[in-house]
Amino acid sequence: MKNKIPNFLKFFALLFIAVSAQGFSQDHNMHMEKKETAKEDGSGKISFGGKTVRYDLYVKDTLVNFTGKPARAIAINGKLMAPTLYFTEGDTAEIYLHNQLKENTGLHWHGVILPNEMDGVPYLTTKEVKPGETHLYKFRISQNGTYWYHSHEGTQEQIGMNGILVFNKRDSQPSKKFAADIPVLLGEWTDENPKQIMRRLHMDRGDYWAIKKGTVQSYSEAIGKGHFGTKLLNEWKRMEAMDVSDVYYNNFLINGEISSNYKDLKAGDKVRLRVANGASSSYFWLNYGGGKITVIGTDGNEVEPVEVDRLIVGVSESYDIEVTVPENKSFEFRATSEDRQGHASLYLGDGEKVDAPNLPKLMLFEGMKMMNDMMLMSGDMKPMSMTMGNQVMDLNEVMYPELSESQRMKTMQHMMEMMGTKSDMKMEGGKMDMKSDMKMKDGKMEMDHGKMDMKSDMKMDHGKMEMDDSKMDMKSDVKMDDGKMEMDHSKMAMESSEEKTIKRLNYNMLKSPFKTILPTDNVKELKFTLEGNMRNYLWTLDNKTVAESDKILIKKGQVVRITMYNNSMMRHPMHLHGHDFRVVNAKGEYAPLKNVIDIAPMETVTIEFAANQDGDWFFHCHILYHMMSGMGRVFSYENSAPNPQLPNKEASYKQFLNKNRMINTTAMLDVASNKFHFENMTMLGARWLNVNELHSNYDFTHYEGSVKVGRFLGKYQWAMPYVGFRSNKNHDMAKTWFGQNVMPQNQNVAIAGIRYLLPMLIIADANVDQNGKVRLELGREGIKISPRIRGNFAVNSDKEFDFGLKYILQKWVSVSTNYDSEYGFGAGLTFMY
Repeated sequence: MKNKIPNFLKFFALLFIAVSAQGFSQDHNMHMEKKETAKEDGSGKISFGGKTVRYDLYVKDTLVNFTGKPARAIAINGKLMAPTLYFTEGDTAEIYLHNQLKENTGLHWHGVILPNEMDGVPYLTTKEVKPGETHLYKFRISQNGTYWYHSHEGTQEQIGMNGILVFNKRDSQPSKKFAADIPVLLGEWTDENPKQIMRRLHMDRGDYWAIKKGTVQSYSEAIGKGHFGTKLLNEWKRMEAMDVSDVYYNNFLINGEISSNYKDLKAGDKVRLRVANGASSSYFWLNYGGGKITVIGTDGNEVEPVEVDRLIVGVSESYDIEVTVPENKSFEFRATSEDRQGHASLYLGDGEKVDAPNLPKLMLFEGMKMMNDMMLMSGDMKPMSMTMGNQVMDLNEVMYPELSESQRMKTMQHMMEMMGTKSDMKMEGGKMDMKSDMKMKDGKMEMDHGKMDMKSDMKMDHGKMEMDDSKMDMKSDVKMDDGKMEMDHSKMAMESSEEKTIKRLNYNMLKSPFKTILPTDNVKELKFTLEGNMRNYLWTLDNKTVAESDKILIKKGQVVRITMYNNSMMRHPMHLHGHDFRVVNAKGEYAPLKNVIDIAPMETVTIEFAANQDGDWFFHCHILYHMMSGMGRVFSYENSAPNPQLPNKEASYKQFLNKNRMINTTAMLDVASNKFHFENMTMLGARWLNVNELHSNYDFTHYEGSVKVGRFLGKYQWAMPYVGFRSNKNHDMAKTWFGQNVMPQNQNVAIAGIRYLLPMLIIADANVDQNGKVRLELGREGIKISPRIRGNFAVNSDKEFDFGLKYILQKWVSVSTNYDSEYGFGAGLTFMY
């Protein structure tokens, strides 16, 4: 006879199982909260205490399909957009990262003030999380606002490894209530492998992205738009075609979707949008179909409300935005890529859809014309008589079709004046025809209004210029600094009976609700020039990559003030890890706090921060491909405590630098009826190049091949001395341009020479072999005749020449034809890698 289990024991057994299951469920739940009291952890230290908030993040490969074909992405907890993590100021974050990838990974907590070893930069602050490992990030939340997180490992950020952080205020702190509080993660998507993107950017091979984007700016297009002279001058100054974004993207996303709808809203509801730009290289214009946008925070820090029509959000910036649902309809909040290639949408409300204003395609030849005016033959930007910064002037306005011609002309006028150049400004409709010289005399600004058709009284009052006109009301702060005039356009408002300007946000409009001024008795001053070279995709500070630079030593207690001038033609969103900084602007003691600052071409900006941390901190451009090209520095606190995650600090730092010494290669095979031509180029880090070439007939009775290894000189890398080897076989007994025999004494010879980029993007190559024979070569590839047709030519002092045409079918293949003085006419296919 079996013993019966008493009912009360069954009850307790079931209760035990239920409690255990509940505990197991909580341990494996993404989000768990518990209460703790302050206590010692056994080492004599006091734990944080209070509420601990735990998240478990599972990282694994997945497939997405935005274009009709599947592509690899990285999902966190099963989603392309990682989950939004919520904390309250004072909480302790416990975030467990479970790596289910087949590669190393990690997470960086963007904008978060936290211990150095938790920052998440592999080998600089935190160890890598290897496949199959679980890593704990634990830190106290000492801020409130909108932040975000992403991988700092390779190109993982590009394929989905990012999400938003929301740090709420304590209940005791005043906080405005909203009908909805919505995280908005901006992103972009490309089916192309990000490593291939990086390779293409560096190797300057093909321009298939420009074809896809419609931004080739070929000679046929230039002629059609009346800009043939603009195109010639652009190439005479050794510049590539004008564009505002480097990469072609298939789609742009909000919260991992092209379009979505938040319906649970009604007329009059106020909505808080927590916008973070998690894109790898795309800037976005934000506008709203329901009217104005009110900016109430940036990079996690509150600002006094600013109402604008639109704003541009740089890569990795965040903005807290307030919008109102004006009617019982569905109003579009739109994020348009800066290059106007596409947009993503979030509709707010239910009912009939009301779209945000459309931003039409850029007028790129107008931008090219402006770029020509800004650039010297040396490759540097022209010196300016006035300091420009804090996004006050958007030079790209000359390319915006949605603006009136008068606004675009005014932007060009301002730019010309800043460079000390006379400029004519005409406004259509006979309202204004201004040809004006602007100069300073005895601290006063004088303008020749002899040709200005407007009635205006101008006076100076306490450093402010006021113009009273029946059709214009302009107020602008004006000040002199070392003989230069600075104008604060943040207070400029222009209202006209004929047109209404579009008000956009700039940094001078941002004001902190409290004083942010820092001490002035212990200041470390730093100055950087931001440099760029699109041809080899080299991005530097003071012409040095992070791998070529020493750490910048700072001391705890210092104020570090950094002034940066952008001497390149691209924007750079500079991000400082582990600190907030003041953006020195027109608000003086109430300058806003940020951790990212966008620096447009020709701008000079100043930031400053209190050095109150420990360890090494990364400072870099947050465009992923600029950062990976070396655009950054490391700030290192003197006498820092050892980092427990990096026991061998020197070896770890070498690993960190090695990740910034990339090797990229490209290859071309031209198979024609008369010959074949093979070329391979490999960039070895930022400065070294290996070029291998072979062209021959098909029975190898007439061929030439060479191997060259050289190092680029100068910040624009126009010159490259090299050494190498040449092997050839021919039967030509003619003389060269220099009276030497074409046929060499030896078929295999060592060579030394120099390559140099001439105006019109022509490459000159002069070399001498071991026998004293001199050869000069001139040539150019990729002449943009039409959107898909490319021309090329080459001539050398051995009296050899060739020229040809290619029609680009797709990114890997072109149809080609050529004439070669040695091999005659031919046609075939060109394959690119």
